[in-house]
Amino acid sequence: MKQNIYDNPIFFKEYTSLRESGVTYNDFVEQPAIKSVISTIRDKSILDLGCGTGEFAKYCIENGAWKVVGVDISENMIEKAKRENQDENIDYICESIEDLELKDLKFDIIISSLAVHSLAVHYMEDYTNLIVKVHNLLAKNGEFLFSTEHPIVTARKEMNSWVKDSDGNKLHWALDHYQEEGKREQHWYMDGVIKYHRTISTLINTLIENGFVLEKITEPQSIPVGLEKMPKLVNEKRRPSFIVIKSRKLDSLPF
Repeated sequence: MKQNIYDNPIFFKEYTSLRESGVTYNDFVEQPAIKSVISTIRDKSILDLGCGTGEFAKYCIENGAWKVVGVDISENMIEKAKRENQDENIDYICESIEDLELKDLKFDIIISSLAVHSLAVHYMEDYTNLIVKVHNLLAKNGEFLFSTEHPIVTARKEMNSWVKDSDGNKLHWALDHYQEEGKREQHWYMDGVIKYHRTISTLINTLIENGFVLEKITEPQSIPVGLEKMPKLVNEKRRPSFIVIKSRKLDSLPF
């Protein structure tokens, strides 16, 4: 069953309020990091997996992309994108990645950003299938970039890893169950939010085994303004929340 928490009215309301605040981990950590590793957007065709309300798709057009296709499983997200981030060079599709069919289309860049989580890698049960599909949708020498929650964040089954003293001060980050890949369940505005933990080696080796060469891996920290507006982001120095991986399609499979 494909998870679609963003069409839950309570979750959508809370998440939208958070994103509209402009004071989030995505604004100060994840988005600056993923934008920094893109080679160039100008004159490129881009597939935005998990486009959400279309902010990143609009960013791509504003920075010279000639075409963007935004895909999201959430009807709420797609409807909001069509209202607020319209552009004649952006097409929005409400679909899951598992069911996505884009015959005869190839893209120069495919991006999966957890800024809007509905198609984020850590929500995908079948990671290998995602990578194979991305490879098939990329043009020759095309780039695939994605961000996901860092495996040290998703590892512990309870997904509540800060060990604190009696006053609530964070003492250290507890790492456990790292090699036990699979489903994790978390409360985030609602019970039963499902994520999938994978090791760093799985994230990387699945790319290599399916026709990609790695170009860059980033474990980002906050940009300076983020530390001013969200002082708790200093904890990114103690353990990263995210990992950003940039890869490129090979002309032929390596094996």
